[in-house]
Amino acid sequence: MDLRHLRYFVAVAEELHFGRAAEKLHISQPPLSHQIRDLERDLGVELFHRTRHFVSLTDAGRLFLDEARHVLSEAERAVSVAQKAGRGEIGRLSVGFGPAPENGVLRGVLSMFLSQHPDVSLDLHNLYTAEQIEALADGRIQVGFPLLPISHRDLVVEAIGSEPLVVALPAEHPLARTGQVDLAHLREEPFVRLAPDLGSAFCDLVTGTCLKSGFNPHVAHEAGHLITVLGFVAAGLGVAILPGALSKVGVEGVVFRPLRGGPSVDIGIAFRRNDSSRTLSSFLEVVRVIARQRRLRSVRKTANA
Repeated sequence: MDLRHLRYFVAVAEELHFGRAAEKLHISQPPLSHQIRDLERDLGVELFHRTRHFVSLTDAGRLFLDEARHVLSEAERAVSVAQKAGRGEIGRLSVGFGPAPENGVLRGVLSMFLSQHPDVSLDLHNLYTAEQIEALADGRIQVGFPLLPISHRDLVVEAIGSEPLVVALPAEHPLARTGQVDLAHLREEPFVRLAPDLGSAFCDLVTGTCLKSGFNPHVAHEAGHLITVLGFVAAGLGVAILPGALSKVGVEGVVFRPLRGGPSVDIGIAFRRNDSSRTLSSFLEVVRVIARQRRLRSVRKTANA
């Protein structure tokens, strides 16, 4: 017995006429009658009472009809699931993102992707850049939004935007009353930063940015969590240079100010080179669309400024 037998049986059961059922199935009547006899022989029961002018279901046929319809429905659902999976429209995707909400890109990506792929479940993991790279390498996540630059032989990395840098100051700091802060004015300040093993590339970026302004930052404190960094700043233990998105984080005792000259950090998308998941491909397509839209808006904003 196969699905074709079930489809033939359901057609005859619904029409109660072999001729009309054959027309519905786009086959001739003799093969249809033959298939139904084969099905009855396989089952060992009669499914239809037949006369020259009348066809009706037996008790066994009536009960079998409900089950046959259910099997066919499940088979259609299985086909649909497989086809959706093949198009990346169903499945699960694990996504890593940093404490800084990467310039709003992730928010736009999630909104568009989930509206287009409502049957995909997303597992979101808040991870620092170094943790994202480790999680990608060992397969705990499939895609990440790290701060750049990074390099890993097993990963594909694409730049998708940039994030302005800001300085986090204690609320009582004299520079907190200014609109913008000149980086050179921080040369005598103690710095607080995230531990380099969680973000060595970003630490290097901050150091390099300060060196361009003529000084090597004095790192007075390091912390294993961004909230701890901001806590140290609030306590007056130093200042911190951070991605601008963190200025939206409300921390009592901390004031964020833009840096004059607009230094920035690049944001990227990273995924395993050998990951052939269609769901991942669909996600990456949305990321690129959102990144392109943001670049166009930035260009128009600059042109109109």
